[in-house]
Amino acid sequence: MEEQVVEMVGRAFVDHYYNLFDHDRSALVSLYQPASMLTFEGQKIHGVVDISAKLNQLPFDQCRHVISTVDSQPSAFAGGVVVLVSGSLQLHGEDHPLRFSQMFHLIPTGQGSYFVQNDIFRLNYG
Repeated sequence: MEEQVVEMVGRAFVDHYYNLFDHDRSALVSLYQPASMLTFEGQKIHGVVDISAKLNQLPFDQCRHVISTVDSQPSAFAGGVVVLVSGSLQLHGEDHPLRFSQMFHLIPTGQGSYFVQNDIFRLNYG
């Protein structure tokens, strides 16, 4: 896969993912499949149902992601893309943003879109 295409896919996915997260978190369910895996602050969660439940049960209703960097690479899986994101997360009513890193492994669906096979999220303290 061409480097320019990989960068475009990564950036488009990141824009879409965080727009959904910040405005309609329940819609994130469409980005995962039964074999998907999320590691959220060290907690391993398997499958679309449990991932969706975790994301929708986070203890805040409103937030805003500010993306600092998006790095994308082709993966060994044909057409797959690995994306590493860094940025900050501003929770409603909080004064200080929280720094975070998140990695996505995107797999093509065959219908011109991608699903998240792997998702790893960490807050960056210090």
